[in-house]
Amino acid sequence: MSQIPEIRPDQSIELLKELHILTRDGKLNQDSRRKLKQVYHLFRFIEPLLNEVLATENTLVIADHGAGKSYLGFIIYDLFLKMRETAHVYGIETRNELVSKSQHLASRLGFARMSFLNLSVEESITSPQIPEQINVVTALHACDTATDDAIKFALHKQAKFIVLVPCCQAEVAAALNKNKNQSFGKTPLSEIWRHPIHTREFGSHLTNVLRCLLLESHGYQITVTELIGWEHSIKNELIIARRTGVPRQNARERIEYILRELNLEELHARFIY
Repeated sequence: MSQIPEIRPDQSIELLKELHILTRDGKLNQDSRRKLKQVYHLFRFIEPLLNEVLATENTLVIADHGAGKSYLGFIIYDLFLKMRETAHVYGIETRNELVSKSQHLASRLGFARMSFLNLSVEESITSPQIPEQINVVTALHACDTATDDAIKFALHKQAKFIVLVPCCQAEVAAALNKNKNQSFGKTPLSEIWRHPIHTREFGSHLTNVLRCLLLESHGYQITVTELIGWEHSIKNELIIARRTGVPRQNARERIEYILRELNLEELHARFIY
């Protein structure tokens, strides 16, 4: 049992060291204490969703898309899943070296119901290595279009919940910038992204707005909130989608209008399908 008050009795000390939440000698410094607080805060959003799935399903299957080092998957497994025999986490990542590292760590920790797969989004949708039914899809700081890949995967699997913390949304900003001169003559709204810093910030904001509308068009109810204090990270937007099966009627039309009005119709296939 841990003697550090912030650490829960059944948490893996070795995992917390690997995630640099604990120092190598098992201590908490000011920085690692802040990291641990952030971990618990994120988990508080996710835990009720996991309990809701288990209230109606015999199994709980989570896919962590664009998993990177599988930070989130390991935390969910350690705090919630390791005592539940019918739960499994799949970490999906395109960088093979990170997949191998996660596999070795899971083996060392004895986290038997974790699988790590070196797959693209298209491969993950059809791969026989992944079950047809996925209850929860997560994507934590999956950069740029990797978040969109997670959404596409989740929609195909008709996941009950989707939990996203987007990062580095560059694609829309690049399109805004590329079409900037043409947009000046088309709409006075182009003033919103005339300056480079505004292009970046508005592009990031717009990306998430379009993602929410896309999810609503596929029958998801959306909650958007702050993950942690802005003083800790500017990549701080948490999007939680709950599948209701009832599409928002005007969501697709709103996407089309926004893309047309902002001279971004080249992104039609990214946000309407």
